[in-house]
Parts: sequence; structure tokens; C-alpha cells
Amino acid sequence: VIATVLGAAGSIPRDQGSKMVITADADFDSLGGGHLEFSVMNKAREMMANGETGNHVEHFPLGATLGQCCGGSVTVLMECFVQQGLNLTVFGAGHVAKALMNILSGLPGTIRWIDSREDQFPEIIGNNIIKQVEEFPVDAIAKAPKDSQLLILTHNHQLDFELVEAALNRDDFSFIGCIGSDTKAERFQMRLQHKGFSQEKISQMICPVGKLDIPGKLPMEVAVSMAAQLIAQIHEG
Repeated sequence: VIATVLGAAGSIPRDQGSKMVITADADFDSLGGGHLEFSVMNKAREMMANGETGNHVEHFPLGATLGQCCGGSVTVLMECFVQQGLNLTVFGAGHVAKALMNILSGLPGTIRWIDSREDQFPEIIGNNIIKQVEEFPVDAIAKAPKDSQLLILTHNHQLDFELVEAALNRDDFSFIGCIGSDTKAERFQMRLQHKGFSQEKISQMICPVGKLDIPGKLPMEVAVSMAAQLIAQIHEG
């Protein structure tokens, strides 16, 4: 995101035309620091996380709202440029997920990696991977960005089903993949039918997830097939 001071009134930390570049994990130059800059950076990263390309203009009074004593006001233009890539939430930190992260860490985009077990996450993860410890992972479905991808790889079949059900109820994800066998897929489809889901909605669930023409059952082999399917989905979309 390129943040530019479009207009200003009163006492302000930086002049009109001042710019700042904000990425998912870094920032360059400054709009003057303080709560103004903190608020601009938060808004910019929210836009990036939600894939909101384009321009956004926001007005910031530098008084009581932001806790700055300058007393003026600033209008900031935020131009968001999102590189085509993953906007993915992965549930589960087991062997396949760990292998998959080694691949996804080299791809553009953002990955939110969720598990209730903090000790399952490795100490070192890629810069584009955000670790989230969630006691109730299903609650994270409501917070996932729209038009993003979901990958469900947990250690618990019941949790997998609850995550799939919550995702289908939202009905605004571009990809819902769930690890499993053909038998697991059939059981999930039957349970979803009993809960009143239409066949059209059920078909949004990809289970077994991964490119089936890539053989092998080792964690890295399974991870490669999933990564290949995700890459294809991004470029097709």
C-alpha cells in the first residue's frame, strides 16, 4: 500500500504529498509516527489481508480520536496493490500441513495457519505465514476474508466436518479443500445432505483435496499435490 497525505489542515506531523510504503511485514518512510501512522498501517494491512485492490481515502482528525496533540487533520490516500497469490487459511498443524508450509512459504500471498495446539507449530515459519492459536478453530471461519481459500487438515474428523459446514454456510470462499479419503468424502456428503445442504453447495467442498494424478502418501507427496491444486486454482481464478 502506498499511503499519501492528500490534504491537511492545522498543525500536522508531515506535509501534504508525504508518502509511506506499507507491506504485510515492513514499512518504508513515515507519515510522522504516532497514532496516525499506526492507524494508517493497520488499515493498509487490513486492506491487503482482504485483497482490497484499488484506492481508499480516509480522514484522520489529530485530536482526541487519535490521541495526538497536533490538533490538525489529515486526509490520506491509500493505494493498495495486491500481488496475485494465496489468500489462504489452513486449519491443522500436523505432518502434511508442516510439509505444505515448506512449499507455500516460497509462494506469493498470505497464509493464516490455525491450530488449537500451540506446541504443534514449528519455531521457524515463513515470512508470509501467520500462526494463529485458536482454542475453537471453527470460530475463525467467520473471520476469514471473503473470496479466500480454505484448507482443512486437522487431526480430528469431527472438527473437519464442523469447519466444512461453517465454510459452506458462509458461501463466499473461492476454494474449500478437506483432506481425506473417498470414504470420508462420502460420509461428509451424506451428513451435509441430512443437514439440508443442496448438492450444488456440497460440491463446493473438494475432498479428497489435492491433484489426484500426483501419486504418493508421504506427507511431502501429499503436500505437493495440494500445493499444485492451489496454484492452479489461483491462476484459473
